[in-house]
Amino acid sequence: MRILSSLFAGLLARLRRDVGGNVAVTFAIVCVPVISAVGCGVDYSRANQMRAKLQAAVDAASVGAVSRTAPAFIAAGAMTADGVIDAGNDDAKKIFNGNMSGTSGYTLNSLTPDVKKSGSVLTATVSFSATVPTMFMNVVGFKTMTLQGSSKATASMPKYIDFYLLLDNSPSMGVAATPDDVTKMVNATTDKCAFACHDYNDSNNYYNLAKTLGVTTRIDVLRSATQKLMDTATQTQTYPNQFRMAIYDFGAASKTIGLRALFSLSSSLSSAKSAAGNIDLMGVYGNNDAYTADKDTPFTTVFPAVNNEISTPGDGTTGAPLKYLFFVSDGVADESNAACLKPKASGNRCQSPIDPALCTTLKNRGIKIAVLYTTYLQLPTNSWYMSWIDPFNKGPFGPSPNSEIAQKMQACASDGFYFEVSPTQGISDAMNALFKKAVADARIAS
Repeated sequence: MRILSSLFAGLLARLRRDVGGNVAVTFAIVCVPVISAVGCGVDYSRANQMRAKLQAAVDAASVGAVSRTAPAFIAAGAMTADGVIDAGNDDAKKIFNGNMSGTSGYTLNSLTPDVKKSGSVLTATVSFSATVPTMFMNVVGFKTMTLQGSSKATASMPKYIDFYLLLDNSPSMGVAATPDDVTKMVNATTDKCAFACHDYNDSNNYYNLAKTLGVTTRIDVLRSATQKLMDTATQTQTYPNQFRMAIYDFGAASKTIGLRALFSLSSSLSSAKSAAGNIDLMGVYGNNDAYTADKDTPFTTVFPAVNNEISTPGDGTTGAPLKYLFFVSDGVADESNAACLKPKASGNRCQSPIDPALCTTLKNRGIKIAVLYTTYLQLPTNSWYMSWIDPFNKGPFGPSPNSEIAQKMQACASDGFYFEVSPTQGISDAMNALFKKAVADARIAS
């Protein structure tokens, strides 16, 4: 346009200098195309500015239609099949019109939104066609200019996930939760025991003593942490039924030992929180218990049982959730097991770190396992611990986290889903961290 303007100005200057009649005629002939060219530039510039506004409006419409708070995003959560989302199309039109509100100088011929769900992906494609009137080009027969454009945006839907919590409530989880609590129990018991054993045969059992002393045990912390986890899940989910929870332990008492469902799989997280309040230490019936002979941590039976509870994992879409097993334990089996990884006490009593092969069976099915290892504290005043547990509760440079227990628990976990809680750390923080990692991992995998 600058060149055309200079040319036009030059011609005018020459016209003023030349008074010959033929110059005026020549100028009149040349002026028509020059003026048309200048006018085309003006019309084109105006049209280009309008197209930029229209394009910005469809860009906002496509992106806004698949945002996490958009009607399409919410509606997609309830869809059991792929297809067009009418609420998303209506929303895209509203966003476009809102962005173009107050703008004149164009006629909108068509606005075509196409918002749809395919698997776990939402796609919004918004196209427009409009015309703008011309000023100078109208002289040469072009009354309007047509403008067209489109925009496409995609968003991944949140994954649907089923969480199965396998919580070790065996007597070893009755150990005092911190070194200070261990000291309280040791100082208050004649046999220097830090375990709050829940012995139904003795009303003066150490479980009741711990409560009297105000000692917090690992099972107390686990109960509170599980309830807080339900709050975190409620705050995190995008859809009301995005996460489902199931809670299992090893049984209320030794005479009924085995996988027990405290809460069956459900999307009611508030009900899951209430059920988590029933998490408690397994009760036994005296020393050398008549039902289990003190073998109260049966990993080799509990893991196959929970494996049977978990259906085949899906792709994370509605009706086909991903599956995560949250396993919280101090990692030491105490059971009858002829194939024990460690030397056995009398009667095939096997006390050993967990066998990671039990976890491999689930992982091979596509189930992710998040392991929270509640560090097995050293109990030097307990003779049984020193004889049977301490030998594998040491690493090459001393106690945990390099212990064999820790290594086996980490081998049980899926990659990136292992967390060890030392006595000074919080089980609740660790469970929330694992949960958030699972949600993030599911999103990345999509």
